[in-house]
Amino acid sequence: MASHSTTAGDALPDGGQPHGGQPDDAEADDAQPGDGRQESVEQKADRNWSELLQEMRVMQTGTQLIAAFLLSLPFQSRFQELDDGQRSAYLTLVALAAVVTALTLTPICLHRGLFRRRLKERLVDSSSRFVKASLAGVALLVAGTAAFVFDIVLGHTAGIITAALLLAAIAGLWVAYPLSIRRRNPPTAPKAPRRV
Repeated sequence: MASHSTTAGDALPDGGQPHGGQPDDAEADDAQPGDGRQESVEQKADRNWSELLQEMRVMQTGTQLIAAFLLSLPFQSRFQELDDGQRSAYLTLVALAAVVTALTLTPICLHRGLFRRRLKERLVDSSSRFVKASLAGVALLVAGTAAFVFDIVLGHTAGIITAALLLAAIAGLWVAYPLSIRRRNPPTAPKAPRRV
């Protein structure tokens, strides 16, 4: 019967390591063993940064559309008919759009400031906080803009109801729904390497 020999770098069919069950260097350097990805801490930070960039692109486009809509309003003839409360609401929304834009751009500025300093993990953590703050601002901006339009067209009560309904819907979709998925799918403990 011919014996099958393995070298130190070969993995056994069952996933174990041929050299006494010790993980090789690649597994020892894995950022999160057992998650199905073989990536270093740096690779994980790069992947997370790339995912954050995609989220920021979507958010920034939406914010820019709302900001453009708000900035065009003073040039409409009906803008002169707004009462003091509506003008205050309008200016608040413009300021909020500017703040959300600044929050969304902050991770890009952080990236520029920390470029080539080997701080990608810290960059991802900090940027994640700014993205969460931006999402809260976007929620207020979306609900506020819709409420503003309903207020002008149908009156104050319609504006208040619209704001309340939209904020409840956003809280349900953006907060409650992801939390319910997380509760139903708790993270699994990393699998220990099999010993032979």
